[in-house]
Amino acid sequence: MQPDNQTIEMKKLLVILQMLLLGFSSCVIEPEKNNKTNADMEMEKAFTDTLNGEKVQMFRLSNKNGMSVTFSNYGATILSIQVPNKEGNEENVLLGYDSAKDLFAGKSYFGCIVGRYANRIANGKFTIDGQTFTAPQNNGINSLHGGVNSIDKQVWQVKQMNDAISFSIKIKDGENGYPGEMNLNVIYSLREDNSLVIDYAATTDKTTVINVTNHAYFNLTGNPSNTILDHDVMINASRYTPVDSTLIPTGELKSVKGTAFDFTTAKPIGKDIAASEQQLKYGLGYDHNFVLNSSDVKIPAVVVTEKTSGRKMEVFTTEPGVQFYTGNFLDGNEKGRGMAYQYRTGFCLETQHFPDSPNQPSFPTTMLKPGETWKSQTIYRFSTTK
Repeated sequence: MQPDNQTIEMKKLLVILQMLLLGFSSCVIEPEKNNKTNADMEMEKAFTDTLNGEKVQMFRLSNKNGMSVTFSNYGATILSIQVPNKEGNEENVLLGYDSAKDLFAGKSYFGCIVGRYANRIANGKFTIDGQTFTAPQNNGINSLHGGVNSIDKQVWQVKQMNDAISFSIKIKDGENGYPGEMNLNVIYSLREDNSLVIDYAATTDKTTVINVTNHAYFNLTGNPSNTILDHDVMINASRYTPVDSTLIPTGELKSVKGTAFDFTTAKPIGKDIAASEQQLKYGLGYDHNFVLNSSDVKIPAVVVTEKTSGRKMEVFTTEPGVQFYTGNFLDGNEKGRGMAYQYRTGFCLETQHFPDSPNQPSFPTTMLKPGETWKSQTIYRFSTTK
């Protein structure tokens, strides 16, 4: 039976519709972009800018278990970490800013990579092979976090992969007084077990010193208007490095036993923070390097839990130390997330070699020579407890 004209016209129409649909499907937004919420798009817009002719952008990793992390290529900064609480509600557990311009103006190192020498160097001076080098004295008489306009204040190169983002930067020979042109690479990876993995690698063309870490401020309640004093902390460290009045280590590795610095058994941050110990007076609280008992990434260096949210954070690292800082210098001048960040509303766990190691021969070396590759790994793993 021959098809009638109406049937032929219907078939033609179906073919045209199929062609249109095929053409439309080739223009469909990629799944990752298509799944962005309005809040995601607003945040991305806020963190897109230009600095000295270089484009600053926001990047995002997410997994299937409710965790997502955003980054900026300015300072290789972690902008936010969204993780579920015990009820399954996802909240940001980082202190951070609201825009790229706020990030540029920030002074508290929220979430950025600091170096080439994180923490303090006494008087900004150190010696390599008999030659003295001078870094900027940007923390009283000492040098802090690599000096002025260091890698935390620069735009990095970026490469995004499925479950990881790679940031890299070339640090010039003589920049902030440090010898050697250094190539530094930092890779952030997000695992399905809600672990954020940070892999560091660096090379140099001249003998130099290196100590690089991330400077994230955490508040596991998800609301940084709350203090962090009720967070329970365990630090797997039997010793710490006492400091002088300028927060430079004295060289002693002191036992934590019988002191306010004993976190070998979990206790609230606020339990002993106001104890009448000279070290706490120097730091205005905890701002000290703890000598870790293990550098095995299978053994937690630090465990933090917060009862109201049920959140738990474990820190694993190959580094010999961790700087535990309790937001003692936050005073409301730094703003973000619709609020002014107040005293002790965030804590830092900066995995690292020890402060002032270039001037402390008994400390683990931070020397890096040509032909060598410095490598380090730190993992922040999030979960919940009932």
